[in-house]
Amino acid sequence: MPEGFHMGNNTVDSADTSMWNRLKSWARRMKRDTMALYLARKDPRVPRLAKVMAMVTAAYALSPIDLIPDFVPVLGYLDELIILPLFIYLTIRLIPPYIMVELRAQADQHLSESRPRSMTGAVIIILIWVSIAVVVAYWLIK
Repeated sequence: MPEGFHMGNNTVDSADTSMWNRLKSWARRMKRDTMALYLARKDPRVPRLAKVMAMVTAAYALSPIDLIPDFVPVLGYLDELIILPLFIYLTIRLIPPYIMVELRAQADQHLSESRPRSMTGAVIIILIWVSIAVVVAYWLIK
């Protein structure tokens, strides 16, 4: 039999499962950290620059508007795979570690209870989409 192949346990399948589990774990951490950054904006112990970065990162993460639209082949998902994790990483680096531990615990609790909702965020996103529609309509009519 070929090396690495076992009748009862195919190592390729277990490697695929392991990779899939790591990706799911990474996605959960990104979701938790995004929520922690959302909570950081109201914490008085968080430095002002970190609060601004946290608001920008959370808004970008929760916004349906992407820097690179998802329908663009391959490049469309770069923001979710590179830009957003980079924003999260840089923002976390601005927050003292002991505060980040507390924010992550709060985020875990919030995420287990319910989904985050922000009426202000929804209004802003709707206004952005309406503004884009008005500009496109004006451009098409002109």
